[in-house]
Amino acid sequence: MNNLQSLAQYSTVVADTGDVDAIARFKPRDATTNPSLLLQAAQNPKYRPLVEDAIATGMRASGDRAAKAEALMDALAVNFGREILKHVEGRVSTEVDAKLSFDVERTLAKARRLIELYEVAGISRERILIKIASTWEGIRAASTLEREGIHCNLTLLFGFGQAVACAEAGVTLISPFVGRIYDWYKAARKVDDIPADEDPGVASVARIYDYYKKFGYPTQVMGASFRKTDQIVRLAGCDLLTIAPDLLEKLGNTPGPVERRLSVEQAQASPVERIALDEARFRWMLNEDAMATEKLAEGIRRFHADAEKLTAYALGLVAQPA
Repeated sequence: MNNLQSLAQYSTVVADTGDVDAIARFKPRDATTNPSLLLQAAQNPKYRPLVEDAIATGMRASGDRAAKAEALMDALAVNFGREILKHVEGRVSTEVDAKLSFDVERTLAKARRLIELYEVAGISRERILIKIASTWEGIRAASTLEREGIHCNLTLLFGFGQAVACAEAGVTLISPFVGRIYDWYKAARKVDDIPADEDPGVASVARIYDYYKKFGYPTQVMGASFRKTDQIVRLAGCDLLTIAPDLLEKLGNTPGPVERRLSVEQAQASPVERIALDEARFRWMLNEDAMATEKLAEGIRRFHADAEKLTAYALGLVAQPA
């Protein structure tokens, strides 16, 4: 048995990539994407047919260039999602544009549109998770979508208050970002590394997991954004772990079992106390957490910038000769 096989006994392994070939190779249950991953995948010649089909869809859309570009991006996200679903038994996460992170109504409209495109293509909404940034507005939109039977994955989650708000909203799944928390503290402490047993990113996910299981929230915890395998194995037992292909390969090449670190039984015995959370307290907790405030804002900017690059890349292909 290798580390990856052992880990899969305790946690659902998810591939964090837009590379369909990598997903087919590792055969995870689920897969996640984001604009940064899709930008990388779309520039790979082997996926050019998916891009060209999305371009054709966008060019057929009514409206100005901006409307066509939006239709193109929706089609591109769904095209990659549909292709990924051919290789996983479970779900794929498809992200709402980060520029909508502070707009409840437009987030709702975009999520519904993406689900409509999947359903027209014959894909059940049960196989889709709509990825939304964990802002107060994003969480409110997700709460509405969940009541409509549209399941959500709340991403760019760095602070404990964000996690509590997501659980109270009844979202299906959250993606706390281990690696980006690690990056922030490494820079703040001016060190080259932080051991996994002292890693604030690992500790953050463990705290959230314990809180959810202690108080019986059905929202699942999916550790995300890992920098090294030590971070992953320290979270064995977390509901899900979304892992990039290079780290999946390292785990698969490392012989031996992995020790379970998180469990419902341990969580229920933990001394954590329940938090009463409203909008004011949510915003205050986020304000008091410099890391979470900075990484949330940075993540929204980066995802939006990569979405813009992806749009420009695809539109640039329109002008190229056949």
